[in-house]
Amino acid sequence: MTGPAPSPATAAPGEPASDAVDLRHHGDAEVRGADLTDLAVNVRAGTPPAWLKVRIAASLDGLAAYPDGRAARRAVAVRHGLPVERVLLTAGAAEAFVLLARAVRARRPVVVHPQFTEPEAALRDAGYAVGRVLLAERDGFRLDPAAVPDDADLVVVGNPTNPTSVLHPAGALASLARPGRTLVVDEAFMDAVPGERESLAGRVGELPGLVVLRSLTKTWGLAGLRIGYVLAGEETVAELTRAQPLWPVSTPALAAAEACCAPAALAEAAAAAEEIAADRAHLLARLAAFPSVAVTGPAAGPFVLVRLPGAAAVRAALRARGFAVRRGDTFPGLGPDWLRLAVRDRATTDRFVAALADVLGR
Repeated sequence: MTGPAPSPATAAPGEPASDAVDLRHHGDAEVRGADLTDLAVNVRAGTPPAWLKVRIAASLDGLAAYPDGRAARRAVAVRHGLPVERVLLTAGAAEAFVLLARAVRARRPVVVHPQFTEPEAALRDAGYAVGRVLLAERDGFRLDPAAVPDDADLVVVGNPTNPTSVLHPAGALASLARPGRTLVVDEAFMDAVPGERESLAGRVGELPGLVVLRSLTKTWGLAGLRIGYVLAGEETVAELTRAQPLWPVSTPALAAAEACCAPAALAEAAAAAEEIAADRAHLLARLAAFPSVAVTGPAAGPFVLVRLPGAAAVRAALRARGFAVRRGDTFPGLGPDWLRLAVRDRATTDRFVAALADVLGR
């Protein structure tokens, strides 16, 4: 598929729209092949839980048969109170971005940045020129719906947004939905928000063109298994299904999806979200002791975004002290003075803060 003629990036006043970023850089590159305490990847520590490993292991006896996703699809539909026809299982949320780029016909796609870079990368790979709405630090990286061009017919935004950890009001995002526009809301980290407040998952089919993406890899530690799903109107799900290869989700991943949508699992995820919120508050309190460290807030995800002078050198020095953190300069709209820190337990945070104090000369 070949997209339309290039359209200029749309930026908030004073914010550059440079293309000179590596859209394919991800946090796992910071820790691969190294024995480091991982604050670079946003997968919850200590996962997957033992009971989930048992469920996945039990599915291995069925590997001789082709995957059958009907039970997992029903479980996701029940979990969100939607008809099964509005659910599509994918090999992680990242596959969903590729499917959308292949299946959705758009004249002016726009991605709201800073955010996860795979949506833009997938659209570019599909031949599109991608416009950017760059949110500004002075506004707390909050989205003003008026910043999105009226003629944008494909809009992608994260909620809560990676890497800023900003949780946009559901009403603000809902106001972007309109006939003739596909509104993609990446809720990969929404299950880490207590009460999943500001989620639009329950409004799929009600708001025109709404597509909600979810991931099961972050909360449940399944990044290596690849499992996520799309919630969308029946026609959109049908279009994405036609763009998807046969049997895209493995039998173990299907077993995990079904298990993670069970009531007991949802209760465990809700408790984990509360724990993450408490651990994040501890991290923010400790970071507040450093005058040179500016934290984007209020943070709502299992990570925080910080700005400090010489962040690249600080990242290297932290690595020498055994800690991996995520560089921020590969996110459009950020620069060399930004780092993303995953929320960990209090003991790990205290060790990290001690290392940071050493690096900063305190």
